[in-house]
Amino acid sequence: MRFATILSVAALIATATFAQTTPPVPKAETPNPDIYYKLAPDAMVQDGVPKGEIRGPFTLPSQAYPGTQHTYWVYVPAQYDPAVPASLMIYQDGQAFMNPDGDIRAHVVMDNLIFRREIPVMIAVFINPGRTPEQPEPTPSNWGDRDTNRPTEYNTLDDKYAKVIVDELMPVLFKEYNISKDPDRHGIGGSSSGAIAAFTVAWQRPDQFHKVLSNVGSFTNIRGGNAYPDIIRKSERKPIRIFLVDGRNDNRGQRPNGVYDQGWDWFYQNVRMQQALTEKGYDVNYSWGIQKHGQKMLQTVMPEMMRWLWRDHGVSTDVNDMVERSPAAKKK
Repeated sequence: MRFATILSVAALIATATFAQTTPPVPKAETPNPDIYYKLAPDAMVQDGVPKGEIRGPFTLPSQAYPGTQHTYWVYVPAQYDPAVPASLMIYQDGQAFMNPDGDIRAHVVMDNLIFRREIPVMIAVFINPGRTPEQPEPTPSNWGDRDTNRPTEYNTLDDKYAKVIVDELMPVLFKEYNISKDPDRHGIGGSSSGAIAAFTVAWQRPDQFHKVLSNVGSFTNIRGGNAYPDIIRKSERKPIRIFLVDGRNDNRGQRPNGVYDQGWDWFYQNVRMQQALTEKGYDVNYSWGIQKHGQKMLQTVMPEMMRWLWRDHGVSTDVNDMVERSPAAKKK
């Protein structure tokens, strides 16, 4: 018995020594899933398609967040006619959505789709999160999470950021441009925290916004955003149409201590949003891919998101309406 015990101890020591000295077996390399997304043709400049104008930057002082200001730009399509009310689309993290070398290139998408009558003529606004005059302007490499008011404005489930959009920005836009007052013709969108901000604006002010574009939405426990599915189920259905996009390789809830937390799982929480909205009877569409946390899927799906959200815009069936049929003419 003693001899057997000695052998067992020796075996354990040898095993431990082997485990300490043998290098770990390397894991198979996993390709970056984002490499499988490429710019769609409608996100690229096309010959013969007139380009809209991006005006700005402009500065919007904020009363909702005293001491801060928002920088924004306005996209005016070539087909805009001041005599005809246009639709409206507002993008949070505007610098990213209008970046000519970025993944989204929303102004290029709108140029192409408006030209082909696939979405209505619309004014678009690219608005950055608020900041104090001393804080830096967000950029494609720094969206402002650590040095602007972005976390507070975008992730908090209250009506303060909706006041920025509805009470501060929109009156300026209505004064400068002929924009329809119909909320069916108002859309709002964003990525990550900008996406939950867009949804919150529509949720708080469905009298103003009926369309929401959401990419990798932060419906997570940054500031309680993972409560939205339960809030949706318990509330009366609102007239909101929404397109959700996320990837299976988004942030998946692995906390710094190594513990998994569903409240911080972006993909899981986006699926929960889709399920709650569907169960409640919302007009909801979604696309689940393999992207990480970012905008790579929008290279591919942004045009389709816009077509779907704006699919019921007005159309003429008059065979003699040559303005409707001509790609070059402005619609009166």
